[in-house]
Amino acid sequence: MSLYHPVKIGSLEVPGNLFLAPIAGYSDRAFRSLCAEQGAAMCTTEMVSAEALTRGSLKSEELMTRSPDEKIYAVQIFGGNADVMERAVPLVLSRTDCDSIDINGGCPVPKIIKSGAGSMLTKEPDRLYAIVRAVKDACVKYTSEHPERGSVPVTIKIRSGWDGNNITWKECAQAALDAGADGITIHARTRAQGYEGHANWDIQRQLVEFINGKIPVFGSGDANTPETAKQMLEETGVDGVMFARGAMGDPFLFKRTIQYLTSGHYEQESFSERIKAGFKELNISVEEKGEKAACLQMRKKFCAYISGVTGGAKIRQEVVQAQTVQDFKNILMPYLEQMNSMD
Repeated sequence: MSLYHPVKIGSLEVPGNLFLAPIAGYSDRAFRSLCAEQGAAMCTTEMVSAEALTRGSLKSEELMTRSPDEKIYAVQIFGGNADVMERAVPLVLSRTDCDSIDINGGCPVPKIIKSGAGSMLTKEPDRLYAIVRAVKDACVKYTSEHPERGSVPVTIKIRSGWDGNNITWKECAQAALDAGADGITIHARTRAQGYEGHANWDIQRQLVEFINGKIPVFGSGDANTPETAKQMLEETGVDGVMFARGAMGDPFLFKRTIQYLTSGHYEQESFSERIKAGFKELNISVEEKGEKAACLQMRKKFCAYISGVTGGAKIRQEVVQAQTVQDFKNILMPYLEQMNSMD
């Protein structure tokens, strides 16, 4: 089988195996639109609080909106209480046309852990089981009552363990399987590592062997180039790659990786193309959030778009002061014109 191939998650047929992971502050509707346009087979929303959903949070509902270019997308929810997670499911399914629901079992941020969610599930496999079971049962119940909705698979993202002395991926994977999960993603770092150090891909390989084809396994962590994505697929046997921080400011990563997996080479986009993509994301964000909020968020995103560019430090100093769309144009267009004149 080719390294780039379709994947089946429950009854969901996904045409490729390169996905955008949920990234707080980045995988919003605008950025997911660009990633889908560049070949991401499935994208996942920023994590959505089940508690906030059940309390009627409009912001949580906005996080769940499908982007313009997404043919397949998942909504990720988090929570430490199985009953609350269960009540959130019909809200997700009635207010979106998402194709899958993902459960956050990996976020290492303290405030998420304190609520019993995120990486706390890695520490407590019994809680993980209860939450996956509750979400799965709620999905089955809702779709049986609304057959026009079609079945909605449930997946979960976990970490390798709480810390170096508590590596619990196997117990968590078994709990997810027993609870009826349709897919599992592993970020092969511990909660204690956060985003530091290296992901242990050997754990990914062991998880693939442990699952033994019962459900698809997706890998996350340190796959941030076409070459490393290929390496992960070859060395671990995961069914697909979940790009996270490597995709920040680089929706073209999906296009390049597809080229590399299918032909052995790829074309690097120009600085001009990257900046134009940033402005496209900005325009989508303005339509959704208004100019002020969109521009504040795009400061860090444009910094990511110009990462690695000669003279990028100076541009970033200016970008982080931008307050309007015109500000971004005034800052970036001279560089764009300069680059175009050199092509």
